[in-house]
Amino acid sequence: MTLQFVRVGLFYDMLEYIMEQIFIIAALILSIVIHEMAHGYAANALGDPTARLAGRLSGNPFVHLDLLGSIIIPAILFITHAGMLFGWAKPVPYNPYNLRNQKWGEAMVAIAGPAINLFLAIVFAGLIRLADVLSLNANFLGLASYIVYINILLACFNLIPLPPLDGSKIIKALLPFKAARQYQEFVYKIESFGIFATFAIVFIFINLLWQPFSQVVGAIFTLMTGLRLF
Repeated sequence: MTLQFVRVGLFYDMLEYIMEQIFIIAALILSIVIHEMAHGYAANALGDPTARLAGRLSGNPFVHLDLLGSIIIPAILFITHAGMLFGWAKPVPYNPYNLRNQKWGEAMVAIAGPAINLFLAIVFAGLIRLADVLSLNANFLGLASYIVYINILLACFNLIPLPPLDGSKIIKALLPFKAARQYQEFVYKIESFGIFATFAIVFIFINLLWQPFSQVVGAIFTLMTGLRLF
């Protein structure tokens, strides 16, 4: 079975095309919000109530949205037909010193975000696999495919070991003590550039890493759903 993502999308008249794009953006935003909520719930479960007290365990997407990452960047990528769509929400606040597990706590909080994205991808991939049994129509399969793709993309992107992405906290916990200290110094230097570091990472990712990265995402998508991306 083959699925082809083309500019006309799943539908062929303009109104339905616009509705499809709105759905894709909504799916992206909701997936990002759920990602951040997972961080907050993990931190709360590990002993840090910071996110809960700040109201960041809420299912209300507006408390999680980031002007740049949730609106401006996705809008620019969409308007310019960049061929890709991603973004981020406001990072969930947490105090690592409150976590009961000081060795692995930060890594466990960090991995919760990508893990929930992979879980969502697996659930909707399962629906796609069972499409014939469940009598799901082509429109649902197309939309479910976008959800799978978006969540695989978010999970893999956030696992890149560069700050401020989740992968930077995971890899620090896996490194030997001396290497972890050196890596933390590198993280501090990157974070000192603030928003400029974020723009640099996005620029490098789009221009240098997107093609091989998209091939990895596509391979995982095919493995999960049995469909192919072109």
